[in-house]
Amino acid sequence: MLSKRVRSISPSPTLAITAEAKKMKAQGIDVVGFGAGEPDFDTPDHIKEAAKKALDRGFTKYTPASGMRELKEAVCRKLKEENGLEYEPDQVLISCGAKHSIFNAILALCDEGDEVILPSPYWVSYPEMIKLAQAKPVIIKTTQENNFKITSQQLEEAISSKTKLFILNSPSNPTGMIYTKDELRIISDILTEARIYCISDEIYEKIIYDGWKHTSIASLNPRIKELTILVNGVSKTYSMTGWRIGYAAGPKEIIQAMSNLQSHSTSNPTSVSQVAAIAALQSSQGEIRRMVDEFQRRRDHIVKRLNRIPGISCLKPPGAFYAFPDISRIIGKSYNGKIIRDSISLAQLLLYEAKVAVVPGAAFGADEHLRFSYATSMENIDKGLDRVEEFVKKLP
Repeated sequence: MLSKRVRSISPSPTLAITAEAKKMKAQGIDVVGFGAGEPDFDTPDHIKEAAKKALDRGFTKYTPASGMRELKEAVCRKLKEENGLEYEPDQVLISCGAKHSIFNAILALCDEGDEVILPSPYWVSYPEMIKLAQAKPVIIKTTQENNFKITSQQLEEAISSKTKLFILNSPSNPTGMIYTKDELRIISDILTEARIYCISDEIYEKIIYDGWKHTSIASLNPRIKELTILVNGVSKTYSMTGWRIGYAAGPKEIIQAMSNLQSHSTSNPTSVSQVAAIAALQSSQGEIRRMVDEFQRRRDHIVKRLNRIPGISCLKPPGAFYAFPDISRIIGKSYNGKIIRDSISLAQLLLYEAKVAVVPGAAFGADEHLRFSYATSMENIDKGLDRVEEFVKKLP
């Protein structure tokens, strides 16, 4: 008999959609995929070269469970130079991806019965991690009309005597939304007044457009910094998703607890990947800018095309690489006698009838939306949206 813990969670819908699309492709079916949550660019050559050199010199053994000191120092330099944040190496944990860092933080902070405030739409793994910690997700729903951002009133009303933690994701997966410094200041004032911890997931920090600026909530003042566990990594910025290196920075006591937890679960992140991450953090920004410029070109195109499809409306996201269109006017219609009851049934029809893989908004707590990743070629974007448009035009 499986434990209640694992029976309470669901598999990742994004990975499930991607796996099904790959299965269909392996069968020779021409599927256009918009499910991937990773850049379609290769890892830069100088990063791969650093890993090759590490292999050649035999750097294939254990490192400290919490990560190499050299990498922690590189993270500290990055946070100081780019975010205006001062941390010491013993305030940094290197993990097997940012997801691992977030999981460590939730388990280190939450007990059974604690409440975690989570704005919706949210990244699919947040509520499952909260449930694994036997805590309760308290969802604050946002909408396209308010740019997918919570209000101060919503946050204040969600706080109770059991509230332990607030999860912030800016830029956001799936919406691409970014909180301004003034908006973050209001949130930080509420959190510090109530003494609520904040996990600030900043993994899309560098993938922003239109002159937007990223602000880490931890940089606003010492009080919120002492309550914040900042999470980031190299996966999105440097197209290193498979290398599995993320990091967390925060109060020493919390980082030590997370390190202890990691030491008994995964032990150290891959040694060679840590060397590659050092090279990444010491990189110039030229390759990042080229990638972001291409993402912006694709974003402008996919949003324009989505808004031309009857029944679909889409905001232009200022960050990340996802479009998150509203499909509420399509729900309730039928296709060949099959009722489109929700985002899941629409995603299934698009996959099997139009051969287009998208992620249903229900996975993110927003059933009236779909997520399209534009981390794919312009050719694929046009090919896929031609199919979506043709499918939608067949609806009565």
